[in-house]
Amino acid sequence: MIQISKPITGEEEKKAVCDVLDSAWLAQGPRVKEFEDRFAAYCGAKHAVATTNGTQALILALHAAKIDGEVLVPSFTFAATATTVKAVGAKPVFVEVDEKTFNMDAEDARKKITDKTTAIMPVHLYGQCCDMDAFRELAEDKDLTLIEDACQAHGAEFRGRKAGSMGDLACFSFYPTKNMTSVEGGMILTDDAEKAEGMRLFRNQGQTRKYWHEYEGYNFRMTEVHAAVGLEQLKKLDAFNKARRKNAAFYDDALKSVETPFVDKRCTHVYHQYTIKTRDRDALVKALEAAGIGYGMFYPIPAHKQPVIGSSASLPITEKLAQEVISIPVHPAITEEDLHAVAKAVNSTG
Repeated sequence: MIQISKPITGEEEKKAVCDVLDSAWLAQGPRVKEFEDRFAAYCGAKHAVATTNGTQALILALHAAKIDGEVLVPSFTFAATATTVKAVGAKPVFVEVDEKTFNMDAEDARKKITDKTTAIMPVHLYGQCCDMDAFRELAEDKDLTLIEDACQAHGAEFRGRKAGSMGDLACFSFYPTKNMTSVEGGMILTDDAEKAEGMRLFRNQGQTRKYWHEYEGYNFRMTEVHAAVGLEQLKKLDAFNKARRKNAAFYDDALKSVETPFVDKRCTHVYHQYTIKTRDRDALVKALEAAGIGYGMFYPIPAHKQPVIGSSASLPITEKLAQEVISIPVHPAITEEDLHAVAKAVNSTG
């Protein structure tokens, strides 16, 4: 079976975990701080706040920015982009996406702004950055908070700037399928020292000192074990992304019967997913399954169609893409033989 995703860990991660266990310091401590510092430096941000997962990262960012009212989000994304907006008492307003890049359309976002809009939260989907020039201009023009959902974009770039360095805040996930992992975990980046400190307090029960709970807060802390894995994975991230781009380039040349990913020339794509479009997804699914090849549909039910959201938004491009897209294995662990097998199966449906 050729898996759609595969976490890649080695002796370095094993040793790092064992070192933590031997130290007996398992809760948030110096390794978490080191992971924060190194990840912030890698992305080009001043401050980083580690947390339990990408969903909590989004909640912390929205909370730190005191977001209420309406937040512009895409629907062609994982549901957490919208449900976290609801979790802080705000309302997600769904924006159409660009049919080529799959990312949120800035012009449609401008049309959706009202006097209740307080923030824009575009998603760097599949590992390609949004048009951050357009979103930055829009946020500044309308005095809105700009939050990057970079949960799929570790190491991606727009005009030479890393994902996570272009918004007021930015959120990452380190789930096992991501380009790098800490097993579970999340991170928020910002250049705003006050917001960073607020998030640190909120993730730690609102304590300004031990047993002194001055603010509302919860336990959203990352452990030393997770940070230790993340530190080792960060060292490997550029090599992982290079392998993903190499595998993607093979598919770009080899696949003939589907529409391969469009890459904005301003972007460095890191291919969290290699997502293709096909008019007969059922036939392609059958071919992949017959060949023992894993695949994913990200996302067959748009966020605005989820029962928990209950939106009546009309997003024809999003709904069309949800019926056409399918992702094939692009992770660094696949072999040249695997790549040829995948290409053969995909092309068999042409």
